Amino acid sequence: MPSKADINAWKAQLVAQAEQQILKLTDSDRFKQYLNTLAKFHHYSARNIELIYAQNPQATQVAGFKQWQTAFNRTVDRGAKAIRIAAPIIKKLTPAEQKQFNTTDERAIVGYRYLPVFDVLQTSGEPVLSAKDFVKENLADHQNVTSLYNAFKDYLNQQTDLKVSEVPLAKLKGAKGYFQPSTNEIVIGSDEPDNALKLKTLYHEYAHSQLHGLKSAFKDRPRAYQETQAEAVAYVAMQNIGVDTGNYSLGYVATWAKDKAVIHSALSEIQQVSNKVIELSDGLTKQLGLQEAQKEPEHDLKKLSAQELNKSYQGLQQQVQQTTNSQQKAQFKNQLHEIHEEISERTQKQLQAFSEQNPAIKQPEHNAAKTLKR
Repeated sequence: MPSKADINAWKAQLVAQAEQQILKLTDSDRFKQYLNTLAKFHHYSARNIELIYAQNPQATQVAGFKQWQTAFNRTVDRGAKAIRIAAPIIKKLTPAEQKQFNTTDERAIVGYRYLPVFDVLQTSGEPVLSAKDFVKENLADHQNVTSLYNAFKDYLNQQTDLKVSEVPLAKLKGAKGYFQPSTNEIVIGSDEPDNALKLKTLYHEYAHSQLHGLKSAFKDRPRAYQETQAEAVAYVAMQNIGVDTGNYSLGYVATWAKDKAVIHSALSEIQQVSNKVIELSDGLTKQLGLQEAQKEPEHDLKKLSAQELNKSYQGLQQQVQQTTNSQQKAQFKNQLHEIHEEISERTQKQLQAFSEQNPAIKQPEHNAAKTLKR
């Protein structure tokens, strides 16, 4: 059995490994890979995101061994190597300890333990769907991207002290938009033909407003540093809603990625604003109905093969079981009913055709089945 010293050394090695991976973020491709991890695991702490990235950069969804079984009806593949994440150890403080730590809190974090989790690709079983699957599908529509852009712009104008306006691109001298700290104003090119790029530009400038405004502690960062941070936040926000931004420039982080303290600080700042943008976007996509599965028109069911119908039926059954949104659950059930009706109708037609083609075959007596023995 490993000693306490061995366990502590193993924990330190995990953190050191993560730090070494972070310090290697000196080119766009590697940085994009890290940001992809950030977009997938924005609810985790910066420390755990770094741990996940260091151990499995391709991870998309992690859970414990039992959680995969009970919550997702999936099993971890034999021989799968666990990813370790840090979980706080919380202890109830005695009056003497409260006095010692100069706190009135009844509980405090006294340490961390490293729990094993597994990525979804290390498991097998029922499909795992999330609201983002539907968001990505729905945002393929030109109008829906425009709606999300307008909703985000309206939110900033109405619910924050920011002012967002638009001007023709010709007045921006080659830029897509800008943030003006002195007036706390964001300006976006009104006639940008790429709606996804227009939305990304708004995310980018919003990141500047949060990280580099007059009251920000980070307003004096070098220009290259600021641009990389803002573009990173925009990239994460677009990844979160499933819109491909692979053709957009991210820039290099080599100018500020050489120092451990600086890069950890920079990534922490990116994470804070990215989380805020993701939460705002999630709220807006729900309001716009973009997190609902697009309903398949009833007449399209007639065009589907039997195999496609069965596949759709099974997929919807999983969605009904997994969703916690009552409105979404009801919609899935309606779709299930429509597919069930189509399958039943086809089956009846096939039976009728078979009966007409084979008149010599008689239906069994109603009670005949009762006489059969197993």
